[in-house]
Amino acid sequence: MAYSMTGFGRGEKVYDTRKYNIEIKSVNSRFCDISIRMPRIFNYADSDIRRVITDRLLRGKIDVFINYEDQGEAGQTVTVNSGLAKEYSEAAKALSAITGRTDDLGVARLTQFQDVLSVTQNEIDEEAASKELLETLNLAINGMLQMRKREGDNLVSTILTKITSLETIREEVVARSPEVVEAYKQKLSARINDILTSDQREFYDDNRLAAEVAIFADKCAIDEEMARLKSHFSQARKILAEEETVGKKMDFLVQEINREVNTTGSKANDIEITSRVLAMKNLVEEIREQIQNLV
Repeated sequence: MAYSMTGFGRGEKVYDTRKYNIEIKSVNSRFCDISIRMPRIFNYADSDIRRVITDRLLRGKIDVFINYEDQGEAGQTVTVNSGLAKEYSEAAKALSAITGRTDDLGVARLTQFQDVLSVTQNEIDEEAASKELLETLNLAINGMLQMRKREGDNLVSTILTKITSLETIREEVVARSPEVVEAYKQKLSARINDILTSDQREFYDDNRLAAEVAIFADKCAIDEEMARLKSHFSQARKILAEEETVGKKMDFLVQEINREVNTTGSKANDIEITSRVLAMKNLVEEIREQIQNLV
């Protein structure tokens, strides 16, 4: 089981006259980078919000949007800026005297001017509000985790398909490896026969040919690399089946896989193996990009 770092979740709950609406979204990041936008009355709960998010989501660049509304009579207070309202009224009278037009600035229109009326949120019960807020937050996180799980399953399925392709190519390289030595032996033998006359061939020591072939076989031997790749592919399947975080483990393992593939390419000395190594490198790079989005 693996989770993607990309996801979205929404939570909405109503407690009596209090309504909470929380949206949370995330994209991939090496760390847990949290940005919160919320009413100032919840500033005291900032550390609790971050703790819950970190404990449950672990990694990602996470944006949180918290909206709150209390429709009860005790939820908000409307305050009249009497001084500013008086100034607006006096200004209207002065303008009427200057222009000779009727002063028709009524109360209804006066309230529409900026800052004449201000709405303030009344004090809240912080303990009760924290409980309600975190319950709504966990509801949003639950939705995000469901989406992260779906995205993670798709990523794992794609990565496993690529690992299967890598295993197939590895088997082809293993099968081709002995043929490289044999082809070199035949090529060297043919060249010796072309160079030496029949009389010279009679005195040629075949042990020298065997020694040259042995040296070549040692230089291009990739048995160890193939064995380690087989082990790495098996380990990758085990990691992707785990129920904990897998992103960092897979990142390290892909580096090891890439190292063995590069070593194989440097030893290959064969165009067919080189072609397969290039195909493996492309697959490894695709896997590397995809695991960057795994938690």
